[in-house]
Amino acid sequence: MTPAERKAGWVLLFDGKSMDGWVDPRTKTPPGDAWTIDDQCLKAQARPRIGEDLFSQKTYRDFELAFDFKISPAGNSGVKYRVQDHFFVTPTPAGSPKERFEVQVERSFSNRGPRPDHGGDYVVGFEYQITDDAANKDALGNVKHTAGALYDMVAPSSHASLPVGEFNHARIVVRGNHVEHWLNGVKVVDSSLDSDAALAGIRKRWRDSPHILEMMAKEPRKDCPITLQNHGDSAWFRNIKIREIK
Repeated sequence: MTPAERKAGWVLLFDGKSMDGWVDPRTKTPPGDAWTIDDQCLKAQARPRIGEDLFSQKTYRDFELAFDFKISPAGNSGVKYRVQDHFFVTPTPAGSPKERFEVQVERSFSNRGPRPDHGGDYVVGFEYQITDDAANKDALGNVKHTAGALYDMVAPSSHASLPVGEFNHARIVVRGNHVEHWLNGVKVVDSSLDSDAALAGIRKRWRDSPHILEMMAKEPRKDCPITLQNHGDSAWFRNIKIREIK
C-alpha cells in the first residue's frame, strides 16, 4: 500500500500470510476447513466439511472496500456486507417434502443448535456477487446472479469480468444505504439497499421467510463485519484493503 493510500485512510485487511484481522474458522470447536492461505491469497476451499464465510474481526458502517478476486471454473462466491445474522442451516428432515432453500434458512433461524462438525453456515446480508459468468448455471440463468451484481436485487449494468482464472479488481462503496459495485474499473451497480428494486428482490426471495425478510428490509444492524463467501467452490482473494467513510 502506498503512502498516499495510508494518508487517505486505507488499511490492509489481509497481510498475505496470516488470518490476522479475520475470525479464523480453524480455531473454532470443531475446527473449520473452509479457508486457508494460498500463494498470498485467502482461499475458499472447495467442498469443505464445514461450509462457512470468513468474517472480518472489525465491523464497518460506511466504507470503501477494494480487493482482487479469482474464481474457479463454473465457480460461485461473493463478498457480503451489512451482515445481519448468521447460523447453520439444518437440512430438510428425512421423509419430508422438498423445501426451498429459503424455507430451510427460516426454519434454521428459529432452531439453532451448537456448531456442527459438518454443514453450512448461512450469512444474512447484502452480496457483491462473484461467479464464472461463462459457465456457472446460476449466472447463466439470471443476470442478477452475474459477477458484480447486488445479488438477486440489481443486475450489473455491463459485463466487466475477466476470463475465469484471471484476477479481477473489485470495489464496494457503502454510504448509508447507497451502494456502488465496481468491477475492473467499471461501475456496474449504483443503487440503494432500500430502493424499489432491492426491496422487490428481498420480498420475492424471502417471501416464505418472515424473519429474514424483516432483517434484510429493515437492516437493524448498521455496523457489521465484512464476509468473504465460501459457496463450495475454490475462490481466491488478495490485496484486500478498506477505507472507512466518516
